[in-house]
Amino acid sequence: MSTRSDSTELGRFLRARREALSPADVGLVPGGRRRAAGLRRSEVALLADVSVDYYERLEQARNAHPSEVMVGALARALRLSVDERDHLYRLAGFTPPARGAGKGYVDPAMMFLLDALTTVPAQVTDDLNTVLAQNPLSRALLGVWAVGDDRAGNVTWRWFTDPASRALNVTEEHEAIGRSYAADLRASTARRGVGDASADRLVSELLAASDEFTRYWNDMAVQPLRSTRKHLVHPTAGALDVQCDVVLSDTTGHRMVIFRPQPGSTTAESFDFLGALGTQTFNV
Repeated sequence: MSTRSDSTELGRFLRARREALSPADVGLVPGGRRRAAGLRRSEVALLADVSVDYYERLEQARNAHPSEVMVGALARALRLSVDERDHLYRLAGFTPPARGAGKGYVDPAMMFLLDALTTVPAQVTDDLNTVLAQNPLSRALLGVWAVGDDRAGNVTWRWFTDPASRALNVTEEHEAIGRSYAADLRASTARRGVGDASADRLVSELLAASDEFTRYWNDMAVQPLRSTRKHLVHPTAGALDVQCDVVLSDTTGHRMVIFRPQPGSTTAESFDFLGALGTQTFNV
């Protein structure tokens, strides 16, 4: 829902939060002497995936009207707390998102952990399993997911509608993974309550698109995602034996999925190799 925005206060708030951050706070290398405290506008623009000119116009209240998704991206880039995020949404003329929803925003504690995890793949999703943020190793292992796109970036949707999304998973584990996604989605829709438009639309479209999802959904299983062992086969890094750990934020309901190497395997060395390869085009 959109209400009247306050562009002047929005710009002042963005500037104040930018100046309160250091590069280290957002996982950036300082680089060179700084004439003023805080992040540069260009750094915020980079983190929010927006042009520098557009971000400058936002701060200066010059005919810039951010979308709801862009507000979420700005809140993520500036590492806003939930209360600060909600204030930003209101200044931009939007109703703050419900607990668990993403809309481009990521819990700042999750972002801190994501920045700190440099030796294992990790990513953050909302409660409907839409990818909100990835670290470099996650992009190298899984490819770049469309942040903010509630279909192209949704793990459950892609699993049941895009065969390529299963390319890294061994066939023997496909059924168990599919059932876990269906059970997790049922748990998430129950937490959101009756009438949640985003959850209801995702379920109805999955039921229409996938007979496999429909079978699992009709089993009525209810189980949030939990730590699960997975065997992956990467086209260049080879066999990977991982434990997919799920860390939950009590504040937002966001989840961090960490691909932890199994003890005794060579997966840690393979992750080092993946880090040198860079971004791939495979999803899991």
